[in-house]
Amino acid sequence: MRANRQPSTTSSLTAVRNLGILAHVDAGKTTITERILFATGVIHKRGEVHHGTTVTDHDPQERDRGITIFAAAVSCAWGGHRVNLIDTPGHVDFSDEVERSLRVLDGAVAVFDAVAGVEPQSETVWRQADRHGVPRIAFVNKLDRAGADLDTAVASIRERLGVVPLVVQLPIGAEESFSGVVDLLAMRSLHWRAGSDGYRAGPVPESLREEAARRRRLLEETVAELHADALEEFCSASALTDRTLVRALRELTLSGDGVVVLCGSAYRNRGIEPLLDAVLAYLPSPADMPAVRGLVADGVEQERAPDPAEPFTALAFKVTATTTGRLTYLRVYAGTLRKGATVLDAATGRTERVGRILRVQADRHEEREEAVAGDIVAVIGLKAARAGTTLCAPDAPLVLEPPSVAEPVVSVALEARRSIDTGRLSAALARLAEEDPSLVVRSDAESGQTVLSGMGELHLEVAVEKIRSGHGVEVVIGRPQVSYRETVVRGVSGLVHRHVKQDGGAGQFAHVVLDVEPLEEPCFEFRSTVVGGRVPQEYARAVEAGCRDALAEGPLGGFPVTGLRVTLTDGATHSKDSSEMAFRAAGRFGLREALRLSTMELLEPLVEVTVTVPEDGVGGVLGDLAARRGRVSASTAEVGTAVITATVPLAELFGYASRLRGRTQGRGTFTTRPAGLAPVPASVAGTLPVR
Repeated sequence: MRANRQPSTTSSLTAVRNLGILAHVDAGKTTITERILFATGVIHKRGEVHHGTTVTDHDPQERDRGITIFAAAVSCAWGGHRVNLIDTPGHVDFSDEVERSLRVLDGAVAVFDAVAGVEPQSETVWRQADRHGVPRIAFVNKLDRAGADLDTAVASIRERLGVVPLVVQLPIGAEESFSGVVDLLAMRSLHWRAGSDGYRAGPVPESLREEAARRRRLLEETVAELHADALEEFCSASALTDRTLVRALRELTLSGDGVVVLCGSAYRNRGIEPLLDAVLAYLPSPADMPAVRGLVADGVEQERAPDPAEPFTALAFKVTATTTGRLTYLRVYAGTLRKGATVLDAATGRTERVGRILRVQADRHEEREEAVAGDIVAVIGLKAARAGTTLCAPDAPLVLEPPSVAEPVVSVALEARRSIDTGRLSAALARLAEEDPSLVVRSDAESGQTVLSGMGELHLEVAVEKIRSGHGVEVVIGRPQVSYRETVVRGVSGLVHRHVKQDGGAGQFAHVVLDVEPLEEPCFEFRSTVVGGRVPQEYARAVEAGCRDALAEGPLGGFPVTGLRVTLTDGATHSKDSSEMAFRAAGRFGLREALRLSTMELLEPLVEVTVTVPEDGVGGVLGDLAARRGRVSASTAEVGTAVITATVPLAELFGYASRLRGRTQGRGTFTTRPAGLAPVPASVAGTLPVR
């Protein structure tokens, strides 16, 4: 059936789909991407993850580890549409890559394992997509596996994600005998034969006609409950036409009120063509998206419609260094970008020239003369643009909201093995931080060490390996350190701080009165209740800036402070010596003094660990989790295995992978996701190093 899908070169907005593939690690995202490229004719031989031959997992570390580490963009054509696709990582350590991708995508395909259903990272990326308002369809993969069950997977989608699944297919066969699906909209069967590259359409098998009719009826009833027009037709005709059903499914997908669910087996190349058809039918084009909003001068908000005739506006969401040069990945929201054009970095006011425009196929590129609204492309020639930079026409500046960057949770100390490589190490670290904003490099003021912080052990492992293999620098690494926080348990009221400095010339004078109180959320709030103009507004803002400076180091161990509210209740100024600088210093030193007088508590990051182990290894795993201060929240038995969910301090998980392999003869696996902060027990707090 591939022959009837002719690639199209149309560039109209309605004929473009920008989508991501989202899922838990090992659910089959990269295999689905590979099969999509094969079905659309981009490649002529299917690659395999376990062979290290896929297009999107092109980095040596991805091929060695068998997982996706870096979001990879590819482009293909299907049914007269251009599909720009980003294969995202599924491991929690690289969730920041997912965040940056979701910021620029219009839709997504969420992939679920037909045996495991909704897994921890599946839920995490789903919530990320919720925050960005990205419409999704679901694909239940691996129906050929032992224990695979579509209904069980759909039930987990309903229960764990809190959405209404709209199942539009019925599997033909189960587990090893899975051979196709029944299309419940067209009421036909789609069969994939072993060794063939496409499917054969036919009537619904006699043995499944009654079940298919029942499921079609259930689909119509569910859609009618959610969609007003469909309800009206259903009440009058007791059924829905195919046209009404398709239109309602699309509108429910765009609104997020329902999620279309398809199924298949990507490894066996079954279900990919209907998935592509569903992407075109239900997911939005750039024309369906609202105008992008940004800030112009003086904080005034302005919109740019997704129109090639509008002033050029794009967001850089990824930067990589390749043998062909520095690649900056852009999502073009408005206007047209031509090769050789000059663009403005809206935040810095710096202009740069675009040397080349590329349509990206992972590590392969196709040169283009221009990119228009709705396109996702890479450009060469930009020297200073980072992930999150807004690029626009020089005569029409606009600053878009950048992707959020998660705070790192694990740190290691690095130093070059040879002193002559110190400069090269600094350059390599700067390049890493430029490519991956979730990596933070700092110099420890007390020890003089260079500290690299990231989202997890694997994240840092990958970064260190890039330094070694990509930059040829041998490094010595210290034991990972957790990013602890300090918080206020009981604050102080009416703390008076006077900042007076007189050393010749203009002096400094600032008088502030501060209240400090705890907050339940791990954040910082500042407010001013000063009346009568005793502290002008600009000085109050300076006090807030000074308080934020003071949050960098707490009194317990020099860790960052969070979870508090500071209220400026009173103050005084001097007609000549008061300034914003003086009040900023007063805010900084005043809050430091207030924190020393407050009752403080140390917080540590927690992670939710999901461990899958053989039944005979459950006892040992439970004992080991308890020794790591873990609290087990759930334990479920499956065929021959058990799944244990526990909350464990991140500091206790270092080296857990090798320990788990040893306890389970290599058969145990685990995944993690952040679970917030919690107080450090007194018995542990005394053993922690001071920063």
